[in-house]
Amino acid sequence: MPLPLDRLRLRSLLLLLSLSSLQAAAVARPVVCTTTLEAPSVLLIEGGEPASPVEVTRCARVQSTAALMEERFYTWTAPYASGVNIRHQLADIYGFAVAGPDGERWMGFGFPDQTIVWDGSAVENTYRMLLENQSDPIPWRTVDIPNGFSGSIAEDMASPVPDGVQELEVFSPVRALW
Repeated sequence: MPLPLDRLRLRSLLLLLSLSSLQAAAVARPVVCTTTLEAPSVLLIEGGEPASPVEVTRCARVQSTAALMEERFYTWTAPYASGVNIRHQLADIYGFAVAGPDGERWMGFGFPDQTIVWDGSAVENTYRMLLENQSDPIPWRTVDIPNGFSGSIAEDMASPVPDGVQELEVFSPVRALW
């Protein structure tokens, strides 16, 4: 009779392991890896020859801009819907900051008006960082467009050339090779 009991334990253990691996897979986020060539840590090999560049691969989690902004928005204050209960009302009265998208993370001491200011600062700093990452550090320079208000239409119109005067072509046109 001990054999069915062992099978039951094994099945329940396998079921628990499979459920825990599914939960871990559901939490996983996309990852982006970049490979670069970098200078070696030692510039000369023992034989006196210069060392070749080293290939370095770095991988990091990817977070969407919307998810990042939502995370920053609820840094110090819980969302309104999850923040309307007895626990959060008592925390607000005594000056305890409870935050996070689910409203379950204790952040420290801060009344609601202070935590709103802190959330605003977090959103502003994130917005500035996103704008800085979006733009190129060296701005593109282009030629200015001519201003239409710096002259008159009469000056811009070309005067017609009389029909009797024609220029002689010294060289005949040559077709380009490309």
